[in-house]
Amino acid sequence: MKSLVAYYSRTNVTKKLAEDIAKKTNADIEEIIPKVNYQGKLGFMRGGKHALSEKIIDIENMKFDPADYDVVYIGSPIWAGKTSAPVISYLKQNEGKFSNVKFFMTAGSPDFEKAFEQMEKFSAKPLKTLGLTTKEVKKDDYILDSFLE
Repeated sequence: MKSLVAYYSRTNVTKKLAEDIAKKTNADIEEIIPKVNYQGKLGFMRGGKHALSEKIIDIENMKFDPADYDVVYIGSPIWAGKTSAPVISYLKQNEGKFSNVKFFMTAGSPDFEKAFEQMEKFSAKPLKTLGLTTKEVKKDDYILDSFLE
């Protein structure tokens, strides 16, 4: 089965999880790179504002087309209780190209449900979801087996 892991990560926590998923599934991996600067304190505040308003932003051209894959794993941090703007923009840009998706998210606290619903609104009903706290990812305190099945 051909798989793709597409993710955005501001602090490398979601990136760490994405790389682990890609390694275990032998998937292609692609970072979603925004053309908006979300670094530093101002970037953090901008990100929260963009997430709350579901702002569609410009992202760099992607190397892989999700329509070419049997399963697409899509990862995002949670910003202000919502999916990050770069991931919403990726989903919107590729609308109609997802048949089988699995969502994974990272956050400071374990409140993932609304963000998963938001991702589904912009893509397709996920086969599975995985939400992990920043602490769990940083300490490698998780098992991916049931999520990857």
